Amino acid sequence: MSEATEDIVFHAEKIDKIYPGTKALDQVSFDIRRGKVNVLIGENGAGKSTLMKIIAGIEKPSSGKLYLEGREVSFDSTVDARAEGIAIIHQELCLFPNLNVFQNLFMSSERTQSGMLDDAEHRKLAKEVLGRLNYPIDPDTRVGDLRVGQQQMIEIARNLLIPNLRILIMDEPTSSLSEQEVEVLFKIMRELTASGISIVYISHRLEELMRIGDYLTVFRDGKLVAQDQTKNIDLAWIVRNMIGKGKNYPKRSQEVDWSKRPKVLEVKDLTLPKSGGGYLLNKVSFDLRQGEILGLYGLLGAGRTEVFECIMGLRPLHTGQIIKDGQPLQITSLVDMIGHGFALLPEDRQRDGLVQTMNIDQNIALTNIAKYTDRWGLIHNHKESEATDAMIHDVMIKVADKNLPILSLSGGNQQKCVFAKGALTNPSIMLLDEPSRGIDIGAKTEMFQLIYQYAERGLSLIVVSSELEEIIAIADRIVVLSNGIKTAELTGADITQQKLVEASYKGHQAA
Repeated sequence: MSEATEDIVFHAEKIDKIYPGTKALDQVSFDIRRGKVNVLIGENGAGKSTLMKIIAGIEKPSSGKLYLEGREVSFDSTVDARAEGIAIIHQELCLFPNLNVFQNLFMSSERTQSGMLDDAEHRKLAKEVLGRLNYPIDPDTRVGDLRVGQQQMIEIARNLLIPNLRILIMDEPTSSLSEQEVEVLFKIMRELTASGISIVYISHRLEELMRIGDYLTVFRDGKLVAQDQTKNIDLAWIVRNMIGKGKNYPKRSQEVDWSKRPKVLEVKDLTLPKSGGGYLLNKVSFDLRQGEILGLYGLLGAGRTEVFECIMGLRPLHTGQIIKDGQPLQITSLVDMIGHGFALLPEDRQRDGLVQTMNIDQNIALTNIAKYTDRWGLIHNHKESEATDAMIHDVMIKVADKNLPILSLSGGNQQKCVFAKGALTNPSIMLLDEPSRGIDIGAKTEMFQLIYQYAERGLSLIVVSSELEEIIAIADRIVVLSNGIKTAELTGADITQQKLVEASYKGHQAA
């Protein structure tokens, strides 16, 4: 490294982070440069956010050392990190919606006078920091009444109030902001760096990071693979370093002319407005053929999950047409769409796919429970048990006793249970959002084979995956989304890592 040691405010040395079944960080050494915007880029799951959580005291490394101003440090919590002037702004907001603005701003850093909370001082300082952000919100406004972009600015303001701020980590801070709010944020960032504060900036928006970043670092598969000054790089450099060597995922053997298969689903001009202006989805159109595995690829915030939520009736504000088997659907609810032959495997299986207080049998049967219930509301347990036994065998769930708690299973078998729950409704279309997330390579291979097996039976599937190698292996055809816009539709020999990466950034450059 050519920079002098005094230019490095923070150094991470050979950091490993190991979770059950995966190594999130592998011998990563990383420098944060003083008074600079240090940009991190990489696919979802590349390790960027994990490293930042370690630096901010949210996680502890499995091995390795951290140095602040040349002094070895260890953080047991975010309180320890904040005491050293290190703060993090998460993409997922960490606010209290039932409290007002000034209460959120000074949570855990309250001012007191004579042993009492000094709310007059809180209001005064809140007005000052919000004025600095060109955001004159009444400090007494309840945060839950603000739109998401406004809440994001409150989160940013809260961190600007740290008196000894040295390092500010921003994880996708502009995902909910309008263009005007982004301009204000960039102005504040330059003011902070001019005063010697270092910023670590994680973003998938190429135009943003090229504009605001001083240094850019690429992560891939838990490793730091490249870094340089932003002025020295271009899109080709980013693509080259993000791709790397492929993994050996099983691929579907058959080659089919999908244009000759009947359409089972048509999505036309799907549009979803964003709170505060702009669009989460903007006139997205595609179709799905019988027995096809259609891939949806894009970076964080591209709109992939939102497509599924619109189709399943979870986003009532969307416009456009959803046509199944030639008939336009009036989407009213999730239950209604299950009745129309759709099934959804959600991205977060723990939160949205499983009921953790129920056993394995109950979780699998849950979506289909009406079939086993008589007119008096009594569940016929033997019918339910026969159906879940057949499904456990069909999707090859490894379980000694289906009456055990769902959390007794491995991550891969939990994911199979979520798949089984959807498959038990006998759908004709299944939507799989990150079906291999959080499971090891063996379980991933089994999940792939399961998807291929159901496609061979005639089920049509749409699969979202953040991993290039996975989506290339599993999909017959791939639609690429970027910033809510469809930027490419690839099939056959056109499906390459380079084309996918380039298309995934197009919408951000145009935005």
